[in-house]
Amino acid sequence: MHLLREILFPLIAVLAAFVVGGIIVLLIGGDPIETYKLLIGSALSWPDGIGFTLFYATPLIFTGLAVSVAFRCGLLNIGAEGQLYIAAFVTAWIGITFANLSGWFLIPLACIGAILSGAAWGAIPGVLKAKFGSHEVINTIMLNFIAIALVSYFTQYHFKAPGDPIMQTIPIGRQDVPAGMEALKGLNAHIPRFGDFIPGFPQYIPLNVAFILALVVCVLVYIFLWRTKWGYEIRATGANPTAAEYGGISVKKQIVLAMAVSGGLAGMVAINEVLGYRYRYYEGFSAGIGYGFTGIAVALLGRNHPFGVVLAALLFGALTRGALFVDIFTDNVSKDLVQVLQAIVILFVAAEALFRGPFSRWGLLKRSKL
Repeated sequence: MHLLREILFPLIAVLAAFVVGGIIVLLIGGDPIETYKLLIGSALSWPDGIGFTLFYATPLIFTGLAVSVAFRCGLLNIGAEGQLYIAAFVTAWIGITFANLSGWFLIPLACIGAILSGAAWGAIPGVLKAKFGSHEVINTIMLNFIAIALVSYFTQYHFKAPGDPIMQTIPIGRQDVPAGMEALKGLNAHIPRFGDFIPGFPQYIPLNVAFILALVVCVLVYIFLWRTKWGYEIRATGANPTAAEYGGISVKKQIVLAMAVSGGLAGMVAINEVLGYRYRYYEGFSAGIGYGFTGIAVALLGRNHPFGVVLAALLFGALTRGALFVDIFTDNVSKDLVQVLQAIVILFVAAEALFRGPFSRWGLLKRSKL
């Protein structure tokens, strides 16, 4: 029954959001059926639709997992946005500074840098909360501004190509290749795209092996949270910190650990963005979607469970992909409909009490604290 409840209420929230969204489309003079055909159909077409849907879902899986781990410890990590910006810059810095290394060393080094830098930035509000009791929401929000300002400064004054009007670093990877071999530039720092190993899959679709990595990380996070001592202690702290402390668990240690793990997961967005897509740090790469903030919605819809996060991220990735076609091919509906749908989904998820009456008799509302 608990499993049924965990699946049923997010599904109801999504369906209710689409109904309300359809009413909004109707009120502004649009056709809900045609709008949703464009929205969903364009996201499920092969190969472009599915390719871009999975690409957009990849960073949302990482940030959704990041927020979920913090939630399980009773914390709200609003700082995934800053953590992924810090990680993206550090990843680009490693790709530039150690450009002449073999790809077998450079790519793992850059991935480790992304994880550790995100973890370090996430641990800061964890330490502040554990040692001084300062609220992690305020700290993470403030650290977002600090992170973006810091990487903007270093990009502008130290790593941007002279005369480049775009706020971005120089490319990562080896650039000094022999004449006539320009196609090899930077390849030692690039992770493969699906077009490199799937016949007929276009190279212009930026879907890369970071998506596969995201799925593997989902399994690892599940094992960490539900099959290890550290995960149990994190969940116990989130369920009842007083009881956890009484049972011999160091609540302060779990707060720092949870925030560090959360930051490390958010930092893995850089693997997709820097090593698999732009091959440089690009200022504002998350601004259009807001990966860190949308990750909160993904975690809520996914019930803070790794496999639920994957499904929620795929839904949001599909909406992001379909928004472009709705904006182009409808007269009265803009791509902002996607943000409206996302907001309504979260409102319904947060207002779960509205649905408790009809389903309480089936025992679907019993919660598992751990």
